[in-house]
Amino acid sequence: MRRRTFLSSSTVAAAAAFPGLAGAQQASPGIDMAAKTVTVGAFTPITGPVPFYAILTHAAESCFKWANETNQLNGWKINYVTYDDGYEPARSVAVTRRLVEENKIFALAAPVGTAQSVAAIPYAKEVGLPMIGPIGGATALFSERLVFPLLPDYGWSAASNLDYALGAPLHAKRVALLWENDELGRSAKRGFDLHMGTRKLEPAESIPFEVRNTDFTPHVRRLANAKAEVVILFGSNANLAAALKAAERVDFQAKWMAPFFTADPTTRKLAGNLLDGVYFSSWLMPVTALDAEIKAYRDNVAKYYPQDPIGVFGLNGWSNGALFVKGFQALLASGKPINRQNLLDVMETMTNATVGGARNVTYKAGDHRGARQEGIIQATADGFRLVRDFQPYPAEVFDAKLS
Repeated sequence: MRRRTFLSSSTVAAAAAFPGLAGAQQASPGIDMAAKTVTVGAFTPITGPVPFYAILTHAAESCFKWANETNQLNGWKINYVTYDDGYEPARSVAVTRRLVEENKIFALAAPVGTAQSVAAIPYAKEVGLPMIGPIGGATALFSERLVFPLLPDYGWSAASNLDYALGAPLHAKRVALLWENDELGRSAKRGFDLHMGTRKLEPAESIPFEVRNTDFTPHVRRLANAKAEVVILFGSNANLAAALKAAERVDFQAKWMAPFFTADPTTRKLAGNLLDGVYFSSWLMPVTALDAEIKAYRDNVAKYYPQDPIGVFGLNGWSNGALFVKGFQALLASGKPINRQNLLDVMETMTNATVGGARNVTYKAGDHRGARQEGIIQATADGFRLVRDFQPYPAEVFDAKLS
């Protein structure tokens, strides 16, 4: 199992619910008071079907190095330890256990993957381990006190895509969903189905696929037979590129939509000019924005990982790393003992915060929905452009009871 690590130079009810937090009231793992160092960790897919997802971890690591070098934490430093999980949920759990038992981490910070993060929750609850900024969008991530997601539930994003497909300027009558057969895709399907039901509509098609799928010809033929006008795909960058290539092979003409993380130069490399015209829902500000936090992302990823593309994919990783930085800043500012329980408490006071490329991030007790609005962007030959400003998610999906 590959490992990466760095250290830059420059309440009673809660304790009952999470036994691992009880001891943390006195002294939390991962906290070195003498050296003023906090150790956090993550699982990431260096191998497996999506090794380019390591870009997310590179960006989070760059954020932590920037925080260390610019003294964002009042003299404290972040020590970040990561291991490869091959994008396999069972291995993600094993990595989490190793990080806790061997590296004595304070929290998981920016772990990569939806199904992977969901799989780690039971063990995290067992040991009282906070999960800050899991890079995934499953419904299950919003219903646990230990977990603070920055990403939206993919169901909200799917509903946002559907809302745009049905309205101006597309005015689609037949919309299909092509979804990854894991927690990522199932979350998208829940939101898509709920918004369809609210509109008293039926999907043109709803087709699952496996994350390792590389040939989408059978799926696209079904979409063509269903006369789909818009296809909303929820899967990886590689899945989107493969589906677009299959559509070209069989001459299937439709508008395509996809989640924010595929609106990235990585996808352009895979799909070429087939990406032109594809729409994406996005909770992140444009990567080219002049905002200081987004500029810090561009500058520091270029500094530490010059081979990585500057895009929304990396900004996602940076922003989830920035969420831990923001939370630990709040913990230090509170004057409370530095332990896991108090980290959870201060995280639940975050209101309308700017976190990396995200805006108006808010957490409160019983409500850990971080991002609360999305825009629609479109791929063009020159990059990506905002075609619909940021709007709240469809209310019936956003406010649906979490399972």
